Amino acid sequence: MKGKMKAQVFYEPEVMKLEEMDIPQISDDEVLVKVKTAGICGSDIAYYYGDSPLDTPDGKGPLILGHEFSGEIVEVGKIPKSLGLFAPGDRVTCNPVQQCNSCEYCSEGKFNVCPNVTTPGVSADGAFAEYCKMRYTHVYKIPDDMSYETASIIEPLACATYGVNKLDVKPGDFVVVFGSGSIGILMVQLIKARGAGKVALVDMSDYKLGIGKEVGADYILNIKEKQSPNYVDDVVKEISRLTGGRMADRVIVPTSAKRAMQEAIDVSGAWATIVYFGLPGPDDKIEVPALSSIQSDITIKFSWLAPLVWPQTIRTLGAGLVSVDKIVTHRFSLEQLEEAIEFMKSSPEDKLKGVVVVDE
Repeated sequence: MKGKMKAQVFYEPEVMKLEEMDIPQISDDEVLVKVKTAGICGSDIAYYYGDSPLDTPDGKGPLILGHEFSGEIVEVGKIPKSLGLFAPGDRVTCNPVQQCNSCEYCSEGKFNVCPNVTTPGVSADGAFAEYCKMRYTHVYKIPDDMSYETASIIEPLACATYGVNKLDVKPGDFVVVFGSGSIGILMVQLIKARGAGKVALVDMSDYKLGIGKEVGADYILNIKEKQSPNYVDDVVKEISRLTGGRMADRVIVPTSAKRAMQEAIDVSGAWATIVYFGLPGPDDKIEVPALSSIQSDITIKFSWLAPLVWPQTIRTLGAGLVSVDKIVTHRFSLEQLEEAIEFMKSSPEDKLKGVVVVDE
């Protein structure tokens, strides 16, 4: 497909320009997607401010950011076309982490640790543009009654799904979730859908905790705002009180806060499973009490990206087991992207998730 498109091109920290450029030309194994809605991820904010390097050869731009998106297929490469897999007009979402399918890890289905991934918005041009190309093996059709905005949340929901799958919730379990950002709110719903008996949500904001309560959290614990009716000064003691001393059966940590990562161990009971999900700094460490952890038979896991969960995630969302209505709190145009990133980073206004509406 020939022609021009608008795109937000990131050059260096706090330098991004709205430009007109050529529409990407697809290869035989790719499809071209007209972007409808793209989510603003915390990593996009980190790239914009220079807090994290890109996965380009030199870690720098120019690059079009954006990896959480949905859209409409407008062109299909020879391979997917010959297989009858996609056609122009298909409504889709995309898994941006495109593994090589050739290395030893990929041959074992461990796609999230493939050393040769290509990721639009991180190592290749992404979705903060009118068009984005994708390898057909990483494109998924969405239900006709699912909005593009809802579909743009499938990528973070897939990551949350992978983490909750690893948590292995059993019916009746007492589960603690540390962090009520958009991922934490999604996880609360997934955990309740799996039959958890009670869920305690821990955060520093009554606004976010309130959303968590609305979507199913049984207990909300505010560890910062002393004036809050939900304030607790000792999470470990509170979990002990709520569980009658048994402590938590399952704990998941969708935050990078070191305090939360450490307290996840402290609130865990015998035979508990802990899943670390949030992305800490390269030098951050947690201390595991070796003897008591062994004697309590505690399992500690880590969760990275979203391998092998995309169809499950789309079915979960399509079945209404998870709602994203309360996740998206702010909407911006493509022209407003820099303003949107700055707002999501620094504004004191209550907010949870911002999306860019590229095409109404």
